[in-house]
Amino acid sequence: MKTTFKSFILATVTISMFMGCSSDDSSTTTDDSTTQDDDETVTELHAAFAAFNTDATTIYLDGSNVVIETTGLPDHETVYWGEGNTLYIEEPDVQLTPSIMSSNNNAVTITVDATPDLTGNTVSTELNTIGIAVSGASIFNDQEGAGDLDEAAASLDWTGAHIGPGVYHYHLEPKAFTDDDDSLAGILLDGVFLYGRQCYSTGTYPTDLDESGGHTSITQYTDGEEEYHYHIINEIYSTTGSYLAFAGPFQGY
Repeated sequence: MKTTFKSFILATVTISMFMGCSSDDSSTTTDDSTTQDDDETVTELHAAFAAFNTDATTIYLDGSNVVIETTGLPDHETVYWGEGNTLYIEEPDVQLTPSIMSSNNNAVTITVDATPDLTGNTVSTELNTIGIAVSGASIFNDQEGAGDLDEAAASLDWTGAHIGPGVYHYHLEPKAFTDDDDSLAGILLDGVFLYGRQCYSTGTYPTDLDESGGHTSITQYTDGEEEYHYHIINEIYSTTGSYLAFAGPFQGY
């Protein structure tokens, strides 16, 4: 069954504001000149969507939104494909959870703003899908069930992913398509793109990232224009020996 997370995230924002648990004012923007018109109709998909795996994803505009439908099936090798699949590789040190093909339905649908609203409060990430990677698989945050990711580190494959609950997903830098570089990793639920650890505009690691690992600069998909985007933060995560894909909070709501 395909699942849409947009309404869930918006409900989270409403509850957070009601309970007075919004993020620090220093991470908000109140410049009325940049306020997004909710009725704005975008006529062209962002150029970065051309990097997504077309065998797994269907991406289209719906007014001011972008809908991303995915099978959730990645286009790279992993032990989680299971023996007999052409993309299966042996990873003897991985403590396996179910394989991709024997897990629950991997399909996911998300709807995001075509133009992220960067004028509001930050929003914490939740469990389950927080974005879609260019491979077509889901991106998760730094938590695993009710505990820290450390508890599941042994089940992560070579590209920082595993199965459970249900879908194949990345917790760490997805080395299959961004490995210590500036490549596009995917898009998150707030409509903001996530890139690798290096910055396209400088050719090195960015030093001006905010609490979400984001900043504003040109990318390889913006034709010389600056755009707010996230980076995988260049800090080793705990016992995993790699880098978290995204911990949050979201900035684009």
